[in-house]
Amino acid sequence: MTGLAGLFFGGEALVRGSVSIARRMSISPLIIGLTIVGFGTSTPELLVSVQAALKGIPDIAVGNIIGSNIANILLILGVTSVVWPIKVAVATLRRDTTFMIVSALLLVPLFALGEIGRTSGLLLVVGLLFYLVWTFLKSRQDKIVDENPAGQSSVTISLLWVAFGLSALLFGAQFLVDGAASVARGFGVSEAFIGLTIVAVGTSLPELATSLIAAFRRQSDIAIGNVIGSNIFNVLGILGATALITPIPVAARFLTFDLPVMIAVSLGLVGLLLTRPQIGRSLGALMLLGYAVYVVAAQ
Repeated sequence: MTGLAGLFFGGEALVRGSVSIARRMSISPLIIGLTIVGFGTSTPELLVSVQAALKGIPDIAVGNIIGSNIANILLILGVTSVVWPIKVAVATLRRDTTFMIVSALLLVPLFALGEIGRTSGLLLVVGLLFYLVWTFLKSRQDKIVDENPAGQSSVTISLLWVAFGLSALLFGAQFLVDGAASVARGFGVSEAFIGLTIVAVGTSLPELATSLIAAFRRQSDIAIGNVIGSNIFNVLGILGATALITPIPVAARFLTFDLPVMIAVSLGLVGLLLTRPQIGRSLGALMLLGYAVYVVAAQ
């Protein structure tokens, strides 16, 4: 419980500070959602996966990433759209969703090797850097004018929020990994299942909070961009950085079951974004049902 609280409040502080800084730079809401918010809310996944890999629990490290991506789409967007329907801007999302799918498919040959080594980790990180540069160049065409600069926090206060957020996230990640490993051993549940569900949902709490707040404020670009950016960062940044620190063995179940599910729900999201003007409450309920089915099947 302490670990989850640290991740939630730390993620919220990090996002609040990052968004304030980005707003002062007049960056569009979609770009904020895809990068600052999406990557910021993925910091718990990064810290948890690195901690788990260093502690010799690779199933939690990999399961956390795959499970978080599945939860981001089915659980986070599901809950958010049930609370408040999410409008879709197709033109601005097409290129980013394509990158999300490509990064997911890239994991198939890497997982087939049975281990993600430092060379593979470097490849993933280079892919992330390419995405960041490409997104930055695109943002120069999507700049906005801040309509309420006086209402924004000062840069100093924003940086303090970021620093506090990172500290709380590190604290929460340590507790969550230790607690999850204890639960797995105490109840005889596999570490892979714990990583795919309890840890994945725990580290996705910042995404849930951010998307809900964005939906309430009718900032659909941030709500959807948060999920897409987070999923890209989870695969390229988190898995890549973790593998650079220490090679990660990949259990066979991830290649044969969990990764295909992640790819399938990612393709399903792209289909919805390209064919629907909004993700309404009925679709949100179906997404939540799909997540419940996955959790049962993943045991």
